[in-house]
Amino acid sequence: MYGYVRLWALFLMALLLLSGCGDSSAQAESAPGEQRAIQNKGSDTLVNLALAWAEAYRNVDSSVSIAVTGGGSGTGIAALINGTVDIANASRQMKDNELEAAKANGIEAREFTVAIDALAIVVNLENPVSELTIPQIADIYTGRITNWKEVGGNDAPIILLSRETNSGTHVYFLEEVVRKGDSSNTDIFAPQTLLMPSSVGITSEVRRNPNAIGYDGLGYVDLAHEKTVAVAIDADSPFVLPTVASGADGSYPISRGLYMYTAGQPSGAVGVYLNWILGPEGQRIVAELGFVPLPEK
Repeated sequence: MYGYVRLWALFLMALLLLSGCGDSSAQAESAPGEQRAIQNKGSDTLVNLALAWAEAYRNVDSSVSIAVTGGGSGTGIAALINGTVDIANASRQMKDNELEAAKANGIEAREFTVAIDALAIVVNLENPVSELTIPQIADIYTGRITNWKEVGGNDAPIILLSRETNSGTHVYFLEEVVRKGDSSNTDIFAPQTLLMPSSVGITSEVRRNPNAIGYDGLGYVDLAHEKTVAVAIDADSPFVLPTVASGADGSYPISRGLYMYTAGQPSGAVGVYLNWILGPEGQRIVAELGFVPLPEK
C-alpha cells in the first residue's frame, strides 16, 4: 500500500512539473524583449553587404538576431520557395518558373531592390587592354575571340573566368552581356571558361594570370591587384568605367539591381529591418562597401 501511495505522489509531482514547464514556455514566448531571429540567405555578391547590415542593426535593435549565409542567388531563392528563410538575397530577379514554384507552395514572393551594382570587367594590371564593347565581351566569352591581340592587346590566349552557374551574377552576365539582352539569343559560355566559386577566386586568378579576364560586382573589385575595363554599348558609344557615380546615373552599361525577396508582405521584425535597409542608414552602408545606393525619393 505504501509503495502504491508513493508512486501516486510521484505521478502527481511529475504532472505539476510538466504543467509548470508549459506555463513558463508560454510566458517566454510572449515576454517583452525576447530574442527574434531572421534567417537571411543567398547571393554571394550581397553577402558582405548583408553581413554589414546585420552587424550595424545590432545597435538599432539588439533583440533581433540576423543569421546571414551565402551560397548563391539560386540557393537563397530555393530556400524562400521551400519556406526555410525569411529573406532571400539575389543578384538577379526571380524567374517566372521560380515565382510559380513559390506560389505552388503557398508563397507570394515580394521583391525589394536594396542596392545597385555596377558589374565590372576586370583584367590583370599588366594587361594593356583598357576598353571593350559589349559585343567584344560577348565574343570573348563565347569563344569567338580567343586571343588578346584581336582586341588590341598582347599576342596571348584569353583565359576566361566566370562565377559558377548557381550565381545570380553568372545568370545576369549570361543574359545581359553574353546574349546582349536578347531573349532569343542562345549563346552560352565557351567550354574553356573557368567557373570560380567566389569573387575572391576571380580576383586571385586575375591577379596571378596576366591573360585572365573576369567580371565582378564593383564592391568586390580590388584596384590594387586588378584593373577595371571601360565598357561601351557598341563601337559608336562612349566608354565608361564602372564607378559608384556611373552606376548611379546609368551611364555604365552593365549595371543591375540587387534584391531581397520575402514570402509575402514583410511584417514584424523582418518588415522593420527591410525599412531600415532602404532608409538613410542602410543606404549609407551600401556606399561604404562600394556599391551604389538607391536614388533618393
